[in-house]
Amino acid sequence: MRRAFGVATALVVFVGCSIASAAGFQEGTYDVRGTNLDGSPYNGTARVYFISNTTCSITWVTGSTSSSGVCMLMDGVLGVAYSDGSAVGVVMYKINADGTLDGVWTVAGKNGSGTERLIPR
Repeated sequence: MRRAFGVATALVVFVGCSIASAAGFQEGTYDVRGTNLDGSPYNGTARVYFISNTTCSITWVTGSTSSSGVCMLMDGVLGVAYSDGSAVGVVMYKINADGTLDGVWTVAGKNGSGTERLIPR
């Protein structure tokens, strides 16, 4: 698991542009609409905070699950390495012009991927 987190972190620790200057991406609260690895739907909220000019932190609350991660922007894609306490994973979001984010995610050691849309409040 420690190795998986290192790999996930390495995926988002690369040279990118300033988060604050990314068109359509803002700090704040988002509504979450997603599908789990098995295709079942989930809903919740996410909160994004800028923690430097190139990184942000994100927390999700979906049902009884809470997760947190570190994120970084590059070429209109927001990469996130996250943990829910027992598992680590990666999310890649495409930032849309209207401020929504469309993503795919996976968990280390699991087959498949889920989807997730973040909608600014």
